[in-house]
Amino acid sequence: MAEIVNLRQAKKARERAEKRAQGDENAARFGRTKALKALEKARADKERDALDQHRREPE
Repeated sequence: MAEIVNLRQAKKARERAEKRAQGDENAARFGRTKALKALEKARADKERDALDQHRREPE
């Protein structure tokens, strides 16, 4: 026999799972510490400077 499912509870569980997934995605994207942000900025600056040094003509 089929299992009886309360549709309201199933809907709420599905919505909770979607919100959890969205929150995890946001945490991975934006949840960085100040030190990590500074490190990323320093690396980007260094890469940009190295690229600028190889320009043939200044802007």
